[in-house]
Order: sequence, then C-alpha cells, then structure tokens
Amino acid sequence: MRSPGRPSVARREERQRFWRAIAAGCSSEEAAAAAGVSAAVGVRWFREGGGMRSVSLRPTSGRYLSFSEREEIALFRVGGAGVREIARRLRRSPSTISRELRRNAATRSGSLDYRASTAQWHADRRARRPRPAKLATNEALRRYVQERLAGTVTTSEGASVAGPGVHWIGRRHGRRKDRRWARSWSPEQIAHRLPVDFPDDPSMRISHEAIYQSLYVQGRGALRRELTACLRTGRALRVPRARTRGRGKGFVRPEIMISERPAEAQDRAVPGHWEGDLILGLGSSAIGTLVERTTRYVMLLHLARMSGHGNEARVKNGPALAGHGAAAVRDAIAASVLTLPEQLRRSLTWDQGAEMAEHAQLRIDTGIEIYFCDPHSPWQRGSNENANGLLRQYFPRGTDLSRHSADELGAVALALNSRPRKTLGWRTPAEALNDHLLSSAAS
Repeated sequence: MRSPGRPSVARREERQRFWRAIAAGCSSEEAAAAAGVSAAVGVRWFREGGGMRSVSLRPTSGRYLSFSEREEIALFRVGGAGVREIARRLRRSPSTISRELRRNAATRSGSLDYRASTAQWHADRRARRPRPAKLATNEALRRYVQERLAGTVTTSEGASVAGPGVHWIGRRHGRRKDRRWARSWSPEQIAHRLPVDFPDDPSMRISHEAIYQSLYVQGRGALRRELTACLRTGRALRVPRARTRGRGKGFVRPEIMISERPAEAQDRAVPGHWEGDLILGLGSSAIGTLVERTTRYVMLLHLARMSGHGNEARVKNGPALAGHGAAAVRDAIAASVLTLPEQLRRSLTWDQGAEMAEHAQLRIDTGIEIYFCDPHSPWQRGSNENANGLLRQYFPRGTDLSRHSADELGAVALALNSRPRKTLGWRTPAEALNDHLLSSAAS
C-alpha cells in the first residue's frame, strides 16, 4: 500500500483552538500558544489562510471516532485486545473498529501499524470535500472581476495611465508610499453590478465574500494574492474584527477611561477639569492646547523641536525630535498646570494619542487625574475641539508651528481668554475664571 505522505503538524482540534483564539482577538503568536504549536506555525497558518479560518469550528459529530477514541484503540491494540473486545469497551460496532484499523493504519514502515495521530490525519484527509472556486471554473466571471478590480486606469479618450511603478512585496503598503493605480472597484460593488450588466445570465453571479476569499485564501486557484493591493485598504491579510476592536494604546486602562470621570466634570459645575489635545502643523510641528471645561479658559503649550531635528537620521524608538513626544508633552503640561491653584487641578481629559504615554508620571508630578476619551470620539472633548477651531485663525493648517515662541503663544491665549463668550453670558473666560477663584476664596 502506497503511503499518502507525511502527517501535518497539528490536528484539527489544534487548528480549531488556534482559530478560536484568533476570533477572540489574539495575535498569531498568542493563538499558537493557546493551540499548543510554535509561534512560527501559527504565523504560517494565519498567512496561508489570508487571515481567514481554514477549518470549521463546529464540534465533530458523534458518528465519527474522536482522537481520544483513536488513542484508546492504539493502547488496546498494543495490549493485544481484539477487534470485538475494543468495540465492546468503546461501545462501538465491531465493523467500525475493523474498518478503522484497516483504512487508517500507518503504512510508511511497510506494515499496517496503528497510531492514533496518523489515523486521525487519514480520517481528516478523507473528510475533506474541496469544491473548486466559482472564479476558477468560470473564465468570463473571473475576467469581469479582475478587470473591475485591477483594470488599468484610462483617460476619457481611452489611453492607459500606468501610474507609479509599485512592486508587490507580499504585505501592505507603508505609510506615505506610492500605491498601485487600478480601477479598484470594491468586491461589494462588483457583486452588485453583475446583475445590472448581466440581468439574464445567472452564471454571472458571485458574492462579495467569495471574491474576498479568492483574494486572501491561497490555493483556491482563482485570483492572485497581489491583487489585494487594488483593494482600498491594500491589506495583504484579512484582519479579524475582534483584533481591531482590541486595538488601542497599551497605556490606556479601563479605570482611566472617560466613563470613570467624576460627574462634576460632566456637568461643568466645578472648575478645574481640563481637556487637552495637540494641533499639528507643517513638518510635524505641534502646539499643545488645554481648555478648562467650566470657564473655557485656554492655555497653550510651547513644544519646541529638539536639537538634531531635520539634520540627524531618525533613530527607531529614540526621542521624538519633532518636540511632541511623550516626555516633552508631559513636561510641558506639568510646567503649565503647576502654575495653577490646587483647586484648578482636578482632572485632564485627552484622546488616546501616544503623546500621553507617560500620563502616570504626569499624575504623580502634578496631582491631576488623567482620563482618556473613547477611540475616534472627539465630541467627548467638545470644548477643546471648539478652541482648536478658534486657534486655527492664528495657526492655520499647513504652516510651521515651531516658529512661534512661548511669548507669542501666551499672547494668542490671552486674546482668546479676553473674548466675550455667549456660553458664559458674554463674560470672558478670564473673568469667569477670576469670579470662581474669588468665590472660592471668600468661602
């Protein structure tokens, strides 16, 4: 009997554990550890599947022998038990055990030795029912999909426009890199356009999910993996939803989210609760902004560029020479906040930018509590966003913000704090803050 080859690295159960961990948001290495395989094997499984699970997560039907039953069969055989005795102990039909020993035996040694791992591999191999992909069997449909996805961009006269020359490197394009020019219809657009273009041809139908699978799953024989560069995201691998939900900054913990901020900050009844952010300009220049929620009082942070910016090569994981790294922002906030009376240092709410990675040290240095907004939720810092819009009158987008001195920033802050505000009953932020300080001193 000719051997069908070498058993795979892991069993179906281990692959199922791997893809369950991936679906829960784990990385390939973490999922590999959960499945009991090496990190290299986990990364290979993820890449070969294009980020999409290659096995069903449903439990195996009781009709079929499980791996644990095959282990017991192997032990009983070593102990000299016969077919009927094994069947009686496992409560299976003797014909089932006989067929198992005959069909799933190991043959590489030249004899019919029974090993549980090899038997499970044979059973999994026979259970496969691969179907050819629709795009692999329908030439007209494949041509249509490829033309809409990766077709050449043309002028109104029909002349081809090549665009920048981009070499496929097997992974997603980097930031600020040229991308391949193509018609770049999304799979959903292609799937819904087919009934419009071919209303009477039912063979010209395909779902958007089938197109994605043909792009991402290797070995389906339909679309080449490099065509993923024509997708709007340009991802070479599909990203599980749970993994994207789990993304975020490692320094942000549930207990310092905005939902834990005191109620007095939400209703603006007590001054001393601040909102902060950075406004960015040309060449990665930045200015820090702090806005008090009750009085709308504004403070600006001077973030000067560090020596060597623009002259020295960037060092990976080195200091942020542009001037708005975590240490620089921490020091600038501390220098400004410590000039305030203690009753005006209650809390600071920021977005989840990396510039606040040292928030714990900032809390120790200043005594102010730090809270973070939810991802992509700028309305949770509404006062700060409004102030940033006002500041763009003085610091327009696309201009170099590093050219402004600390004195100039102080003058702009004074100008804003001296403007009467409708929300304050036409008082200025400086007057509102002063009134609060006088009332607290009198009490």
